[in-house]
Amino acid sequence: MKFFKTKLAVALLASGLTFSAAAADITVAYDSDPVTLDPHEQLSAGVLQMSHMLFDPLIRFTQKLEFEPRLATKWERIDEKTFRFTLRKGVTFHSGNKLTADDVVWTFNRLKTSQDFKGIFAPFEKVKKIDDYTFDLVSFDAFPLVLHTATYLFPMDSKFYSGKIDGVDKSIIIKHGNSFSSTNVSGTGPYIVTSREQGVKVEFKRFDKYWDTNSPGNVDNITLVPIKENATRVAALLSGDVDMIYPVAPNDQKRVERTKNIDLVTLGGTRIIELQMNQNSNEALKDVRVRQAIVYAINNDAIVKKIMKGFATTAGQQGPEGYAGYDASLTPRFDLKKAKQLMKEAGYEKGFKLSMMAPNNRYVNDAQIAQATASMLSKIGITVDLKTMPKAQYWPEFDKCSADMMMIGWHADTEDSANFSEFLTMTRNAETGKGAYNCGHYSNAKVDELVEKSNVETDPAKRSAMLQEVEKILYNEAAFVPLHWQNLAWGAKSNVNITPIVNSMNFPYFGDLVVK
Repeated sequence: MKFFKTKLAVALLASGLTFSAAAADITVAYDSDPVTLDPHEQLSAGVLQMSHMLFDPLIRFTQKLEFEPRLATKWERIDEKTFRFTLRKGVTFHSGNKLTADDVVWTFNRLKTSQDFKGIFAPFEKVKKIDDYTFDLVSFDAFPLVLHTATYLFPMDSKFYSGKIDGVDKSIIIKHGNSFSSTNVSGTGPYIVTSREQGVKVEFKRFDKYWDTNSPGNVDNITLVPIKENATRVAALLSGDVDMIYPVAPNDQKRVERTKNIDLVTLGGTRIIELQMNQNSNEALKDVRVRQAIVYAINNDAIVKKIMKGFATTAGQQGPEGYAGYDASLTPRFDLKKAKQLMKEAGYEKGFKLSMMAPNNRYVNDAQIAQATASMLSKIGITVDLKTMPKAQYWPEFDKCSADMMMIGWHADTEDSANFSEFLTMTRNAETGKGAYNCGHYSNAKVDELVEKSNVETDPAKRSAMLQEVEKILYNEAAFVPLHWQNLAWGAKSNVNITPIVNSMNFPYFGDLVVK
């Protein structure tokens, strides 16, 4: 592909980046790079995007959110607790080992120990091997989301990850640590990693023994470059230094759209952007009236219009329209007069101080959103000590719930309302993984009960009613501050046909990417 030398290109080249002239070699600029090569270390978009490049799931979602066979070729329900899957034959891991049901069993058992993933797999008792290419996924009770969950089971190479190095188990999962699995990989995916410099670049090469010979994908090499600044990322695309970028910030979309030989591809998103209010670190936040006042004080319509340039949908609840728990009556509620009255009733008429943390390269305009929120809270007497930081530094702080208010975005991993509550608003439980990302330390036994019941209810109408009740409780108790559902926008050179490979989950299927 043709590239033009610019100041940015020279700077990138100086930092070690090279740009291939071959038609099947591309450079992709994201706002950040994957923090690990271990698919079970962190439940995040960056890691899941990486997982679809280096591994393969049993099944995956299409753009229409239908199920598509991948490493599993077929499946059937045996009884209310058992789904039987048939594994694809002839699949080779990057190490040369052959994929069998033993690898699925091993991966499932590891997932059950993952701090981030065990909540998703908590409904399941076991994976039972029938033969080398057949296994049963067995739940403790009737479970409505078996296939949804199977999209998050990426079989790992059990032989490659077994054993010890220097006395340390190769399969150990270390959050934000330097483990064997976070720096070494053997998957079944379309790409292998040839070079990785955290924060600089990751280089991928197409796996020459990849099983999916029917894939139209013709990209041999991908270089992933993290470019945090929105303007710099767009400049890299428009100058020809990179072939594809994500995200295209709202301020830059018209510019990208108007540029010859550059395409803007957009999709409605389902990722909620919200603020959590830490009841354990700030006494005032234990008062429901204070939490309600904060929600009433934040004008999320203005944030969508002015900061997001309309490229988001204002939220009043967790799940977007179309999800089982969506309740159209739970609308955003900006009312400054009401907010001040609630502060007065709670005994905080003169306000108080709180700390806030947010990333500055994880969500679209995340730092600007946090800054606007802090300004809005000042109007009801709340003084905010705001700190923003890169994603790599932010997540360890989030895991410690280090501030009184923390920003988080969440895409429902199962495309279902219950997933939001399971991770963001259920009572924190280290053993089950429920509430793993609930830095508000919100706890309501009724919410916990309803979500648990919904996870064994196979009648869609009854299940929807349960999840709608959950949303109403969270709304009335101001369990968190809903801001908006973030839309998605990618930019690419016109000969890089990204339209078929992007999706609302934001896991582009790079293995199928065609460069003309």
